[in-house]
Amino acid sequence: MSELRIIARHAGTVLVGQLAVMSFGIADTLIAGRYSPQALAVLALASSIYISIYVALNGLIQALLPVWAELHGGGREAEVGRSVRQALYITGSAALIGICGLWFPDLWLWATEVPEELWPDVRAYLRILAVALVPSLLFRLYGTLNQSLGHPRLVTGLQAAALLVKVPLSFALTFGVSGVPGLGVVGCAWATLAVNLLMMLAGLWLLRTQDIYRPYRLWQRPEKPDGAVLRRFLALGVPAGLSIMVEVTSFTLMALFIARLGAVALASHQIAASLAAVLYMVPLALGIASSARTGFWLGAGQRHKARRAAALGIGLALGAALLGAGLLFSGREALARAFSHDPQVVQAATLWLGWVALYHLADAVQAVCAYLLRCYRITLMPLLIYTTLLWGVGLYGGYVLAYQGIEWAGWPLRASVETFWITSTVALALVSLLFTAMVWHASRLTSPPAKMH
Repeated sequence: MSELRIIARHAGTVLVGQLAVMSFGIADTLIAGRYSPQALAVLALASSIYISIYVALNGLIQALLPVWAELHGGGREAEVGRSVRQALYITGSAALIGICGLWFPDLWLWATEVPEELWPDVRAYLRILAVALVPSLLFRLYGTLNQSLGHPRLVTGLQAAALLVKVPLSFALTFGVSGVPGLGVVGCAWATLAVNLLMMLAGLWLLRTQDIYRPYRLWQRPEKPDGAVLRRFLALGVPAGLSIMVEVTSFTLMALFIARLGAVALASHQIAASLAAVLYMVPLALGIASSARTGFWLGAGQRHKARRAAALGIGLALGAALLGAGLLFSGREALARAFSHDPQVVQAATLWLGWVALYHLADAVQAVCAYLLRCYRITLMPLLIYTTLLWGVGLYGGYVLAYQGIEWAGWPLRASVETFWITSTVALALVSLLFTAMVWHASRLTSPPAKMH
């Protein structure tokens, strides 16, 4: 099978699973939007905080994908098992940090001037998700292992099955059913907890029973923490996790800054953000697939094949982004109407979705490149670039233009959701150019990347 078909098939399988997981949030948005505008605002705020924390911890684990892909490419199956067992210590520590951040969200809410009447509901929602974080991260570890070994189908099957449970459960817990009163928007959070537990337990059962995992000897007695291995993992994972956190928070924190513009602005932004996140699943899947193949060939000592896999990943991402952006732009009004019956929310969301189409074009290329750079153990420079451009130009630049203006440059205050989408699009375009150049340079170096096993 050709390299292109391998990457495309792997990415397609991952994409189905990622879209299933993303549908959790889309379904919650639709349910909350029909419950009340305030429920949708609470969901937008709570989701922004949760995602900001979760993605950094998720990135810490996901960064181990090229490590296990290299071991797989080098035929070192037993070392995969030892490496995964060491990663459990990283996962447990990450879960503790995340729980603390979600249980006490008041600093986030105060710093971004969220209206105080929304605080109790946001706090209640996040504390449920704090409990859900543990099974979620353990399932992510299982998913990363499968993706690194080129076996994403079992993960996708579990994610798709979970969607069939999540949607009706969220609806029933929010609105009530058979005379049982609903819980409001926190019902969506309880449904998320239940589904994460089910996926984690199913993943453990598969690890125990499926023959494809036997060569890796995963179920041996866990070794004591290996300081040298854990430090190497952290040297790769911490910058990668922080990079993902900066990338995603530059997107999610827009909701917190937009909250002061009112419920209509926040609700319409949530619709635009939800669809942008759905589109992001395509380059995310391609990044996972192409980095798995790039890492495999690096482990096998075939750097020219690794370079070709990286180039194919970037090319596929660009083509898919052009298609996705075009479809979004042409159907933006119909999509906005699908999310809300409020005419003001629909009109505003239609405008923002035009900018989301341009935003996605820039987002797709940098997303794949970020995964590829981890294969070459390049993580610190992407973090610095993300921080400078996405936080500095995208998020802070949007805040300044929206609420302060820049008098010396002749730019007046422009308090609009559109302002944040414009500055973020410009920042992502610059990131894409820099990351592409870095991948091109790294793939042509003759020395292999440092080992982190």
